[in-house]
Amino acid sequence: MRIAYLAAGAAGMYCGSCLHDNTLATALLARGHDVLLTPTYTPMRTDEPSVAVPRVFVGGVNAYLEQASGLFRNAPGWLRRLLNHPGFLKVATSGAGSVDPAGLGPLTVSMLRGEAGNQQRSIDELVDWLVDEARPDVVHLSNSMLLGMARRIQERCGPPVVCALSGEDVFLEALPAPYYDQARELLRERAAEVAAFTTLNAYYADFMADYLSVDRGKIHVIPHGLSLEGIDPVVDRPEKETFVVGFFGRICHTKGLHLLMEACELIAENAPEKPIELRAAGYLGAADREYLVDLHRQADHGQMAGRFAYLGEMDRSQKYEYLRSLDLFCSPAVYAEAKGIPALEAMAVGTPVVAPNEGSFPELIEVTSGGALHEPRDAESLAEVLLSLLEDRETRRGHGQAGAAAIREDYHADRMASQTESLYETLVKSGL
Repeated sequence: MRIAYLAAGAAGMYCGSCLHDNTLATALLARGHDVLLTPTYTPMRTDEPSVAVPRVFVGGVNAYLEQASGLFRNAPGWLRRLLNHPGFLKVATSGAGSVDPAGLGPLTVSMLRGEAGNQQRSIDELVDWLVDEARPDVVHLSNSMLLGMARRIQERCGPPVVCALSGEDVFLEALPAPYYDQARELLRERAAEVAAFTTLNAYYADFMADYLSVDRGKIHVIPHGLSLEGIDPVVDRPEKETFVVGFFGRICHTKGLHLLMEACELIAENAPEKPIELRAAGYLGAADREYLVDLHRQADHGQMAGRFAYLGEMDRSQKYEYLRSLDLFCSPAVYAEAKGIPALEAMAVGTPVVAPNEGSFPELIEVTSGGALHEPRDAESLAEVLLSLLEDRETRRGHGQAGAAAIREDYHADRMASQTESLYETLVKSGL
């Protein structure tokens, strides 16, 4: 089967969607399919070998200029190709970090209008490539923000269009008026034009069925699967004088590292006999550097003085070695997390997980038995759960072993690819 997977690059940032898309494409290739992982907006960044095609369509600079200038919409092809070059986009978007929805309302709405929006020419260039070169049996969009492309793809190519749902509501909910209402209306309209949706868990499938006003039966739950090559779980962790609690993810307010800091301070103050260290790692964008400065300042002047460290970005091997070194992993997002991939990665090496009791995490913890839940956005509750586990080695060990076993049973890349393959085959045979 020939699959065109249209992924949204994240401007040089590690993001869960890019990691998911690349792992899925790699696993589908291993199953014998011809997969064209095609970046849009910017090149993709992954911590595994990339299988993306060396091109970018609907490049972020072109899309922005098409929105800002009617004159640019008639720019010569050579200029547009230059602005879509992966090397240029990598330089142009380096250090961009987090995307602020407050200034992107008009562009978001225009992209969702697709063939009727200001980016019509960019979308047509992508569809021309799909028709003339790719000729796919199925097209998979990596998130619902790309739904504006679906109508033109179906008009020109004709294959089934699938759309992944990956947490984009967080961005949409931050759009200012009147663009929020316009975007929601366009999403509901365009969602009716695709054959099927995929999502990583039942929580987000239920949520997005209502959010997009689509039949829940149209949304297929295919859990994320990890590539487990070279990843072995810790059999048993020796007791240490100091417990290490760790965070891995984007360093920003929404991911909740500050909440974990507050919880560790409470433990340090109320249970000094349980000495702890807090370590954090992951992508830090320019817009969030002050957030990290504030965390260091808080640690230096409080109970965690000398016991907090940010270890920077990590490649794949460094990431898993870091996760193996932890006694507990915590992913305390202050919103309803739709993916939770770092928690899966921690479980893969046998590290027990503590996460908020909302979003994707209750389902994940129930299925895997790989950790425990705390009340969302509540530092005291988080501290109580962490301390309870730190005091109970056997429970920690049980969570670690159960999580590692569940990852190998239910959350590995080949299983994810097999389920995706089955969906594609059903859609192609049915002619949807």
